[in-house]
Amino acid sequence: MTIQIIEIPTSRLDEYGRLPSRFEARSVLKAELVDDGLGGIRLVEIPVEKPYIKDYDLPGEHPSDWPRLFDVRNWGFFLALLGKDPVGAAAVAFRTGGVHMLEGRSDLSALWDIRVAPEGRGAGIPLFEHAAEWSRTRGCTQMKVETQDTNLPACRFYRRMGCRLGEIRRFAYSAVPEVAHEVMLAWYLDLSPP
Repeated sequence: MTIQIIEIPTSRLDEYGRLPSRFEARSVLKAELVDDGLGGIRLVEIPVEKPYIKDYDLPGEHPSDWPRLFDVRNWGFFLALLGKDPVGAAAVAFRTGGVHMLEGRSDLSALWDIRVAPEGRGAGIPLFEHAAEWSRTRGCTQMKVETQDTNLPACRFYRRMGCRLGEIRRFAYSAVPEVAHEVMLAWYLDLSPP
């Protein structure tokens, strides 16, 4: 059966949010400074002492909360369907004040969220490609994706999809004790004109 991608209204974000947004962290990309940073930063994969589950759906930040937290009029929300069953979802932010990921640029979109249920293996590629095309048709020259050093499968996926690592922010989450140890990795996909 073929995976179909559909755009959905905000009224279906509860359905979107029923798809899991968690993974098991088994290793991390440790950011090692070369020559105290003057020689760059090297990312080295190291296993974690005890694998753990990280869930991106935090209380108060569930997909159904996004319209309350942000002006989502310029966002795209997508479901990946296998038959009639949702097996994946993605959200793209575009031209939205207060969303720092967008860097104040009108030619940049942000893949705000992408999730695939275990039974939806393979849905990530069409979701990512659909998000890129959606961004391209709005005149974006790049799509940005943020993840962390703890999500090595996502990092490998973004690289396979043609993204380049654009930022390594070692202290991006230092104000949030639960994730202060994590390093932000921002990936950029160059988009050709529509």
